[in-house]
Formats: sequence, structure tokens, C-alpha cells
Amino acid sequence: MKFLKAEFVQGFIRMANDGWEQGWHERNGGNLSYRAKPEEVESVKENFSVGEWQPIGTSVPGLAGEYFLVTGSGKYFRNVIIKPEDSIGMIELDEKGENYRIVWGLAGGRPTSELPTHLMNHEVKKELTGGRYRVIYHAHTTNVIALTFVLPLEEEVFTRELWEMATECPVVFPAGIGVVPWMVPGGREIAVATSRLMKEYDAAVWAHHGMFAAGEDFDLTFGLMHTIEKAAEILVKLLSMQPQKRQTIQPDDLRRLAEDFKVMLPEKFLYEK
Repeated sequence: MKFLKAEFVQGFIRMANDGWEQGWHERNGGNLSYRAKPEEVESVKENFSVGEWQPIGTSVPGLAGEYFLVTGSGKYFRNVIIKPEDSIGMIELDEKGENYRIVWGLAGGRPTSELPTHLMNHEVKKELTGGRYRVIYHAHTTNVIALTFVLPLEEEVFTRELWEMATECPVVFPAGIGVVPWMVPGGREIAVATSRLMKEYDAAVWAHHGMFAAGEDFDLTFGLMHTIEKAAEILVKLLSMQPQKRQTIQPDDLRRLAEDFKVMLPEKFLYEK
């Protein structure tokens, strides 16, 4: 099928499978969405079979008329690579950004239950980046979740602790990471809270649940999630050996790193402990 051979669809499938291989998507956990480019939509339109309009559950006028590739509600990431037409689908938004309809895939199903959260954050990132950001990703990253039980649920603490775990961290996520306290997933409350954080950050921790990330393309978004989760893994191992660090990367070290790599690190994360 021409749709499945499209480069952007193949990239989506690969990213979903990579997340499964990392162990971030038990059962039907996690979700992924991609805001397609007009030329990408045009290249696969002949495969569309238009469904009925359904309410999104929120209003995203900044995304009116856009098309999104999304994972399905209740679908398993482990099946995306073998049954893509059942596990993922493309949706179209109406001219007000209040309703969607399936135009390909999802075989009798519906988009992820986190669709309102995804779309509200796509809208924020589209506006802030002039349309450059196209990927939103939610995964159940094991070590990040573990840390939400032992670290204060504060962006300053999470950012600083993870920055210290590997030299590349402040370069990969120089703005830091946000933290959302525990909330019921799939609702408007968590969507609003996350979209507020996405005005400042590209990644947010969902306490006792996982992580939410945004990026320009599949590689950058997956790489961001992977880097943060690896830093969390190092911190979990460190804390299991002993609670105190004998040595670490200091605030002045981070400032020198920022200067060399031409990134801006907010001073609020460079506090003295």
C-alpha cells in the first residue's frame, strides 16, 4: 500500500517500535502523534477513506484543517510494526479545530485517549516554533517514573539532578524539564497543565506515569526522551549505591559547558546545594 511506504509513515512506525524495544510501552501504554506536512498528506491522499466527524474534546483553532498520524486508543505499540493499519491512523481536523475524522487506518478504532493533550501541545509548539515542531510523544519511561517517588516534584530539582548525570544532558535539553503532579490521564486538566509547561520546555515529567516530549522530527524527539530516561537510569543506579555523590558536575562546570556549546542554561537550575 502506498500509504505505508511513505517516508513519514515509515519514520512514525520505526519510532513506535523503538519505544517498544526500550520497554516504555507495556500493554497499550503510551502514545505518539505527528503533524503531517501538506506535501506528505498530498502524497498519500489516494489511500484515504473518510470517516464521520467526532468531537476532539477541546478546541485547537491553531490546528484547523491539519492532518495528524496518531497511535490508537487501546492499541499496542508492539503491534505497530506488524499491523500498522490497525494500530495507527491518520486524522483530519475540521475548519474550527473542534472535531476530527479518521481518513486512514485505526480499523474500527479511534485515536489515542490522550488526543486532546497531544493536540493542545501541538498547537502550543506550532505557534512558538513557527511550525517547526511536528512530533509529540508520551512514554512510560521506567526510571523517570521511579524518580517521581523519591525526588521533590519540582522542575528545578529534576532538571539539575538529570543535568548532572551526563555531560550531554544540558546540551540536549538546555531549557530544562517541567514536572506535572499526578493527574488523571486523558482529561482536560492534565492537557492544560502540560501545555502550559510546553511553552517553556520540550519535555515534561508526568508524576508516577511517565514523560511527555515534543520535537521537530522523530529522531530529535526520540533522542530527547532517550537521553532523559538514560540520565534517570544513571541517577537510579547512583541512589541505589549510596544516597550522596562523592563528586559531580558543578554549576560553574555547567556554565562553561553552555558557553562552549552555545546553549543558554537558565540560572534557576544552577543553584548552590
